[in-house]
This record gives sequence, structure tokens and C-alpha cells, in this order.
Amino acid sequence: MTETPLTRPPSLPAPAAEPSPVRFPQDRTCPYHPPAAYTPLREGRPLSRITLYDGRTVWVVTGHGAARELLADPRLSTDRTRPAFPAVSERFAAVRDRRIALLGVDDPEHHVQRRMLVPSFTLKRTAALRPAIQETVDRLLDRMERKGPPAELVNDFALPVPSMVICALLGVPYGDHAFFEEQSRRLLRGPAAADTEDARDQLDAYFGALIERKEKDPGNGLLDDLVRDQLREGTVDREELISLATILLVAGHETTANMISLGTFTLLGHPEQLTELRAEPALMPAAVEELLRFLSIADGLLRVAVRDIEIAGTTIREGEGVVFSTSVVNRDELAFPEPDTLDWHRSARHHVAFGFGIHQCLGQNLARAEMEIALRSLFDRFPGLRLAVPADAVAFKPGDTIQGMLELPVTW
Repeated sequence: MTETPLTRPPSLPAPAAEPSPVRFPQDRTCPYHPPAAYTPLREGRPLSRITLYDGRTVWVVTGHGAARELLADPRLSTDRTRPAFPAVSERFAAVRDRRIALLGVDDPEHHVQRRMLVPSFTLKRTAALRPAIQETVDRLLDRMERKGPPAELVNDFALPVPSMVICALLGVPYGDHAFFEEQSRRLLRGPAAADTEDARDQLDAYFGALIERKEKDPGNGLLDDLVRDQLREGTVDREELISLATILLVAGHETTANMISLGTFTLLGHPEQLTELRAEPALMPAAVEELLRFLSIADGLLRVAVRDIEIAGTTIREGEGVVFSTSVVNRDELAFPEPDTLDWHRSARHHVAFGFGIHQCLGQNLARAEMEIALRSLFDRFPGLRLAVPADAVAFKPGDTIQGMLELPVTW
């Protein structure tokens, strides 16, 4: 039968093509906003698909409710030595088979490690440290003032504040700070996988030697306590203690340093909110929570499913990788109305900037205290603080590492 215009089947529209998964991670175009390329993730379902550097497709969690539910789910593992654990960069993949204490282990091992450390990071312990933190901050600001403007805020202030504090807490000689700050930088930012591997080796060797010295001549830091109470009693072995010391030192100064520098940049870019904060200093704790939400510097928490999980109409299969984009989760308008607005009066404490569940950041109380004291004291001391260069000339970090400023030239 010959087809005529009346008998020919009507043309059907081609099925809409599935959008290509967003590549993750990507660089921010503004240091305090999520990458523009993540916009589809903000407009879609609470879970969707992304593509990693090696072409692997994994789940990304972007909904606030789904994120908190999944971060507390024991069916997601943080053990990066599992073959299916996702890697967001070649540098990360290079050290994935090396166990990392706390962040890279699951219960019951994680619970044992965390229980050893919790007493040193409680609210009460942090409150007792506040005078020492204030003294450190004041000493650094005195030095900045004596030198006179301009100043480079990252190296003159934002980095030394948490570095000095965590060294004092752990019992690590601050005189070695140039070494471990450089190794931390190489560990987190490479640039090549070989740099990351070598930095890990260097830090392992450093802490191995430091622990040996503390066995012979103990001091008063947390690391000394762990040597005396845990290593000698056999609760931890030497390799595990080295890993604990490394993660405490690196996380203890890198994250807070980035929050102080990027927080300062953000406040200078929001003069109305800064004016309000100066007029009402009691807002500072709420401002710190809002900055933690708004900046979300640790963007890309990684997990792998060890069993199937049903959530939000989606099945995460055993062996699939899961990435939590905290910068998108913390801009979920269902949890945070007008999420792109910096608002000191919102309730932001339920953000996931510190993670959630059993792996929620152990040092969050200390980080909050350091941020409150550092930012309040900085703007009190230099009420005329401003950028020394145009805002678009300030260099900030790429998207595959902890977010923050590479340099922050300021004057007053």
C-alpha cells in the first residue's frame, strides 16, 4: 500500500535527550558562590548524576534533606581504600589506597578513634582556649599594624591564626610551620599526583620522628597524651597515630585559614552586612554560621554505597559512588529561603558545611571560636579595612580543593 499524506503515520517528536551529566568539580567564577555550571544541579532533583575527571559517572546529592539523611546512613562508606570509592582528581586517586584516620574509616574503628579525641574538642575545652586564641590574634594584628599597610592577609593573619592554635593544642612545634604548611598545600593542591604522594610521605616521616621524640621526652599537647595513653597501651599503633596527627594538623589549620580569608573577602564585598555586624557585635556567632553555609569551602564530600539505598525516588546501588556538593546543598531554597543572600538573621545552624552524622567535623567548635575571634578582632582593629586591589584581581583557589583565597591584599 502506497502511503498518502492521510495514511502516513504522523511524525512523532524525537524523545528529549537526557541532559549530559555536569562535570564535577568545577572552578567557581566568584569565590563565594557555587560554580555557575552547577546551576542545573540546583534546579533539579535532590539527587542527580555527575561526571568525574576520569569519566566515571556517580550520584551527586544536592537536596538538603536528602544530604542529611544520607550522611547519617551507615550504608554509605568513607573508606577510600574500597575499590569503588570515587576520586575527584588524579591527585586524590594517587593516595586513595593509603588509609586516613577519622575521615577515611567507618565504625567501629571510627568510633574508637573519635572517642579518644572528643574530650579535646568539646565546647567546654574550646571555651577554655578562647583567651589563648584571642592572645594569638592580637599578637598577629599588632604585627600587621606595626608593619603598616598594605598587608597580605592570608600569610600575615588568616593562615597563622589556626596554625598557631592547632600547634599549641597538639604539641607540634610552631617553628616547623613553614614545612608542614607547604606539605599541606602540596597534599591538597598538588599540582601533580607525585606532589601529593610526596607530601604525604614527608608528613608521615615528620610525625613519625616527632612521636619518637615525644616517647622519650613528653610534653603537654594532645599528641603527647595520645602517645602516653593510647600508643603505649596499645589502643593505637604507630601508623594509626601518625595518620591521626596528620589529619588533625592539616584539617586543623587549612579549613579555618580559608574561612577567615574568604570570610573577610566576602564581608568586604557585602558592605551593608558588614556595617550591621559592626553595629551589633552580638550577631557574630550567627554571622559565622551564615558564612559557613554561604561559603561551603569543603565542596565535595565523598562516599561509596556498600548496600542498595532507596531515597527520594532513586535507588543508589551497591558499589556506586556518591558525592555531596555542600555548596549546592547549603543553597537549597527549601531549607534556606533566598539562599544566595547573606543574612545574619536566618537560622543557618542546620547547614552541612561541617558534614553531618558520625563524621561531622570533630573540630567544629574550635573553628567557630577561631572565626568569631579573628573576624571580630580584625575589623575592630582596622575599621577602614579594604581591598588593596580590585576584587576581580584577587586570586582564589581552584574547584578541586578546599575553597579560599590564594592571596588577599588589603589596606586600611
